[in-house]
Amino acid sequence: KLTHVGHIGFSAMMHGYLAFDEAGELLVPFRTWQNTNTSEAHKKLSELFQYNIPERWSIAHLYQAVLNKEEHVSKVAYFTTLAGYVHWKLTGKKVLGVGDASGMFPIDPTTHTYETAFIEKFDALPEVAAQPWKLENLLPEPLVAGTPAGELTEEGAKLLDPSGALKPGIVLAPPEGDAGTGMVATNSVRVRTGNVSAGTSIFAMVVLEHKLKALHPEVDLVTTPAGDLAGMSHANNFTSDLNAWVGLFGQFAKAIGQPVDAGMLYGTLFRAAIADDVDANCGGLLNYPFRSGGLPEGRPLFARSPEANMTLGNFMRAQLFSAFSPVKIGMDVMTKQERVQVDSLVGHGGIFATPKVAQKILAAAFNTPIKVMSTAAEGGAWGMAVLANYLWNTNEDHSNLADFLDGCVFKDAQSTTEKPVASDVVGFEDFFARFTKGLPIEHAAIETINLEDK
Repeated sequence: KLTHVGHIGFSAMMHGYLAFDEAGELLVPFRTWQNTNTSEAHKKLSELFQYNIPERWSIAHLYQAVLNKEEHVSKVAYFTTLAGYVHWKLTGKKVLGVGDASGMFPIDPTTHTYETAFIEKFDALPEVAAQPWKLENLLPEPLVAGTPAGELTEEGAKLLDPSGALKPGIVLAPPEGDAGTGMVATNSVRVRTGNVSAGTSIFAMVVLEHKLKALHPEVDLVTTPAGDLAGMSHANNFTSDLNAWVGLFGQFAKAIGQPVDAGMLYGTLFRAAIADDVDANCGGLLNYPFRSGGLPEGRPLFARSPEANMTLGNFMRAQLFSAFSPVKIGMDVMTKQERVQVDSLVGHGGIFATPKVAQKILAAAFNTPIKVMSTAAEGGAWGMAVLANYLWNTNEDHSNLADFLDGCVFKDAQSTTEKPVASDVVGFEDFFARFTKGLPIEHAAIETINLEDK
């Protein structure tokens, strides 16, 4: 029976809104990163701070609740993220890894604490000043990687193992969000390194040498688990629509008496997207994977002209091109407008488990070599375990997280690199131009397709 482990860490999707009263009772149902009803708060706070505050950030959720005069607002005594909540329940500590905290409220990269000037501006807003609380008293304490973040309590141990075999006292690492664990899992915490983490949502991250010169709504500023500033291009949607289409092909295979397992299904369909007979620009096909975010509402849809070349390869290529297109917008802002330098870009997530396919398409989208390591399919839990291991090893004089990852975790890691192919780059740019031009189709779909339609 498991009675003790070295260290424990918890990771979950960043952002969202979990608000509690003085007694620790949840005040409203959990609002996730996909609850994007906070556009008013996003606009007002971004203007107030001159710093992009995305719709999914925790502070946007809190401020929108204030603006909406929600009954629970005056009772808020603490709010946090999903990982922060689990950590609190297991340790009693109201803390958060600095990377996850940077998705709640802006972090000062020099102090690794919240931007105090922004907190003062927020508290001074008349509708906020009328509340019985101050923002700094509601937020969890941010902690950098390698900092002990509390011990597993007796109550926490029983939550994990009701049998009582697991003993309390285990030291926990600061809980981190999926962006932070994705950076760790791809060895992308050093300045001028970056990663693309693709799952239910997708983000491209680059660790910055300095702050951006201007406010860009397309780029979120977060931090690495070590507290360094990183620019993030984020899209709420990635695999959801893609999985739905793959599932449809799976149903067809089953219907004709030839069911296939998920590995063969995804592998076969993905490889069709880079076959020799595919059109570089998807043959005129167009796809929008938006289930939520980026637009007022989500309406996944597929479109084509009557003359488009409707083949399986072009269809799957359009699916993958469209999945990567929203995140390309913010990356183009960083690399083309802000001249952000990127020495290496690493792909991460289950979509890279099929060799070469997503890697080649991402190389075309960003016109840069994409490296995928043998750990590419490992998720946030693995990256969090590495952070817990870093806490275990900090007594051995590892000067910083980047050195620890280079010297201990990824020293012998195997990887493959796909360089962009000129024809693929041109094809993606052609698709991306049509993707952008066709966005009014999405707005028309929002107006004409009700969410209740089935």
